[in-house]
Amino acid sequence: MSNVIVVGGGAGGMMAALSAASCGHTVTLLEKNEKLGKKIYITGKGRCNFTNACDMDQLFAAVVSNPKFLYSAFYGCDNRQVMDLFSEMGMDWKIERGNRVFPVSDHASDITGALERRLKMLGVAIRLFSEVTEIETSDGKVTGVRGIRRSGGGHSKGKPAESFSMCCDALILATGGCSYPTTGSTGDGYRFAETTGHRIVPVRPALVPLVTKETYIPAMQGLSLKNVSLTIKNRKGKVLYQDFGEMLFTHFGVSGPLVLSASSVIGDALEQEKELFACIDLKPALSLDQLQDRLLREFGSNPNRHFANVVRSLLPAKMVPCAVKLCGIPEDKVVHDITKEERMEFCRILKAFPFTICGTRGFGEAIITQGGVCVKDVNPSTMESKKVKGLYFAGEMLDLDAVTGGYNLQIAWSTGYLAGESIPW
Repeated sequence: MSNVIVVGGGAGGMMAALSAASCGHTVTLLEKNEKLGKKIYITGKGRCNFTNACDMDQLFAAVVSNPKFLYSAFYGCDNRQVMDLFSEMGMDWKIERGNRVFPVSDHASDITGALERRLKMLGVAIRLFSEVTEIETSDGKVTGVRGIRRSGGGHSKGKPAESFSMCCDALILATGGCSYPTTGSTGDGYRFAETTGHRIVPVRPALVPLVTKETYIPAMQGLSLKNVSLTIKNRKGKVLYQDFGEMLFTHFGVSGPLVLSASSVIGDALEQEKELFACIDLKPALSLDQLQDRLLREFGSNPNRHFANVVRSLLPAKMVPCAVKLCGIPEDKVVHDITKEERMEFCRILKAFPFTICGTRGFGEAIITQGGVCVKDVNPSTMESKKVKGLYFAGEMLDLDAVTGGYNLQIAWSTGYLAGESIPW
């Protein structure tokens, strides 16, 4: 039996503590916040899409960074096992569109509640308000941690913070990334990893809304598009991302599931080129010829009406002024006076509504972090460091990330579970 410390009470940390305790180890879970799973509470708009009920091929395909590293983790604790575990812990779940799995209650707190009850049942010592500030090692092996403990918030209640020191046989770091820093994800783990000799892949916000250049995009703020295709290209015209789904126009640019997933794929190119070119196919079910036939029928039925009024049947109201302006046809031009070339240009706009991506909204609005502890420094079969014996990693602080749909939490569950069960007796 080993004395195990887990640093970080998020998804990866709670699963790591659960796994290690289930193997019979003595486990202490240190969390600097006032409660466990603070980021889980805001995941999926408070509903928490905690995994995806897809097959294994799709699970690996959804991972953007280093999917092969996750082979042992995913097969050791896959999505079905996670769903079964929560069922066993008394939490009912449901599968929604896109195989997204949610608690039946639609309350993210049920996820944290189920895990916390199980941790207490297994005898895990949960220490809140306990911030680790230093990892201690000796002769290439982890030996313990130092930190600061605040009593229910510390100075606000008149009780100053107290320093603490703890010894351990094994240490699991699960401190998260840099996204949503208000939840405590402030990148502490990267500093711990770096000071113990691990390489850090530069981090960037991922699954994050994108900022656009054109002024006509904010003019459509609040408009949500469904069943559209989004394509993003670099300056040379190479397609970097293309998918079908939902997106949203905002006061700064674009957001929604399509855009969030795109942000994880285009990160490198956006950093290098500063601007990327995007377009939306507003009518992906129709070919260009079919769309022209549809427009001809509309024109034929309304030959004496103004152009802007006729095309309202083809577009959401907020998009009409933008699309009309982009195609160059005066909005009050009578339909029967519109030329074939003008008509074709309007159809091209509908099939490739253009805008320019020039940045992201940063870590404050990012769901996850891309980059982190280099996986080449970690044993994929155990999650143990190759640099420091007895030091393990789990969750978002590793250079692992995926698209939206519950996949990132699955990475946290799988890596946490593997780390916990890999600690020797």
